[in-house]
Amino acid sequence: MLTVDFDRLGVSAGDRVLDMGCGAGRHAFELYRRGTDVIAFDQDADELSAVADMFAAMRTAGEVPDGAEADVKQGDALQLPFADGEFDRVVAAEVLEHIPEDEQAIAELVRVLRPGGTMAVTVPRWLPERICWALSDAYHEVEGGHVRIYAGDELVAKIEAAGMSFTGREHRHGLHSPYWWLKCAVGVDNSEHVLPRTYHRMLVWDIMRRPWLTRTAERLLNPVIGKSMVLYFTKP
Repeated sequence: MLTVDFDRLGVSAGDRVLDMGCGAGRHAFELYRRGTDVIAFDQDADELSAVADMFAAMRTAGEVPDGAEADVKQGDALQLPFADGEFDRVVAAEVLEHIPEDEQAIAELVRVLRPGGTMAVTVPRWLPERICWALSDAYHEVEGGHVRIYAGDELVAKIEAAGMSFTGREHRHGLHSPYWWLKCAVGVDNSEHVLPRTYHRMLVWDIMRRPWLTRTAERLLNPVIGKSMVLYFTKP
């Protein structure tokens, strides 16, 4: 399930791309399939090990074009171990809300992006996230959890102040907000409750089958309750 629109980001085969805070690797895998030279970056060694294993499996299965490269790198978002202007594209999906020193992390993302390069940043959208926080402290009061809720204009201003030009925004995953509201209402660790369990089955069915009914419903819901806000920028 991708949050970033790589066509809108301008991704092309051969681009060097940083997926900062890659987590389980969902965006990094698609970037690899598109023929980029992708670096999956995270501080979690276990997650990176699994991502590296998947990169290897994709190569073995012939799922990537000739010339595509992929690697993992562990480190700190506040001190990225890359040269100035090293990347053509930068992705930071659902990560800045976890970082107390977000402006320092943003400055590092801008530093490693080349002039003329593009960046996509995604964070939980204000309204769906505010409802989750209101329903459950356990949703965000965990080690490594969410430390803030961004308003869209607030985050745009922070990234523009770091030297980027804002080019647009969109909202994604409108079907996922009700799932998280249900989880928060019944207990985020209550995996056996029938309501979120049933809703989750529907989400998995939607991801696997992509039927027109749920695809249409999500397109209609995204502007209203899309779970993620996606911001796009260019470095002058």
